[in-house]
Amino acid sequence: MHAILNLFLQFALISLAFAEETVSTAAHGNALKYGSGGGIIGFIVLILDIIVGLEVLKSSRPVSHKILWLLVIFLFPILGVIIYYLFSNRSAHSGSGGYESIA
Repeated sequence: MHAILNLFLQFALISLAFAEETVSTAAHGNALKYGSGGGIIGFIVLILDIIVGLEVLKSSRPVSHKILWLLVIFLFPILGVIIYYLFSNRSAHSGSGGYESIA
């Protein structure tokens, strides 16, 4: 059993060593870098996440709810912002909440 596992591990390492790059942006000149997590679209998503994150921090929610919303927003950047705007009940928690100490 140990020999089979060792052989499988060596085969996996050899296949990684001979692997080729499958995606290259140099060949087709993808200036927006759509789908690679960078470029203009990634920057816009980052700015939207920061704006929504600041809105969550300024809300009058309890600290635990703020942390959960921030996790949703920053772990799922595009979907998190959409979920926040659809289901967060912003009108009930807007206003003079301010920043609260977590500890």
